[in-house]
Amino acid sequence: MNAQSPWDHLGRLLRTARAYPQRAPLTLAYVCLLLVSHAWVSYGLSAERATTLLNHVSTNLDNLHDHPGASLLGSVLFFDGTLTDVPSLEFVGTFITLGLGVCCFLAWVESRWSKPRAVAVFLGGHITATLLTAVVVTVALQHGWYPAAVRQASDYGVSYGAQTVMAVGTLALPRRARLPWAAFVLAWPLGGAEWPGPLGGAEWPGPLPDFTTVGHLIAAVLGFGLVAVPAFRRPRGQAPGSPTTARSIGQDPGHASKSPSAGSGR
Repeated sequence: MNAQSPWDHLGRLLRTARAYPQRAPLTLAYVCLLLVSHAWVSYGLSAERATTLLNHVSTNLDNLHDHPGASLLGSVLFFDGTLTDVPSLEFVGTFITLGLGVCCFLAWVESRWSKPRAVAVFLGGHITATLLTAVVVTVALQHGWYPAAVRQASDYGVSYGAQTVMAVGTLALPRRARLPWAAFVLAWPLGGAEWPGPLGGAEWPGPLPDFTTVGHLIAAVLGFGLVAVPAFRRPRGQAPGSPTTARSIGQDPGHASKSPSAGSGR
């Protein structure tokens, strides 16, 4: 078999881009909404009003107690990062969460399992990881591991949901790439973690990294848990026990197998 030329890869990329609106229209609409909201907060509002708005939708302990619905749902209407400061670590985070997580893997989940399932996975990961992180923060505050100010910390954005679909998207990759990708999904949040003591120089005396790192790790575990559910390993419309193709589950060509015959999922 002849090796593919760069033009072949470019042509495949262009075909994928042309098919994107048809295969993942909900994801495309969501990305456009995120871009509009980011531009509105960055350029349409004063710094004071933007801060007030983002503080209101932050999923910190006080907001989850006072207005849980507005904070949980409002949080996913914005992303915390930059699109212009390319050399910064913030841009790297934006590329991972918005670029890979939402634009790529949420779109893959939508095209593979339908719009309702994609919404359930993304929002389910966001909400569940947020609430479990709130439990961790509560326990950490009781033990003095986090400062009291963490109750009002700014914490909004799409990254928990993106982390969940990135973990689920492990199924989209060839078998040989799945383990390295899973390691990346678990490792990248630790790159910016504020570790206590000599590991990171943070002033917190407890054994935990910052709560956002904890939240990302929880979201990843949730996504990998969904990967283990047999029903999530079947493409949309495929009956249990029916033959599948190598492409549908990310196997190497020529090694198609049958999906598990039993299992349940959302």
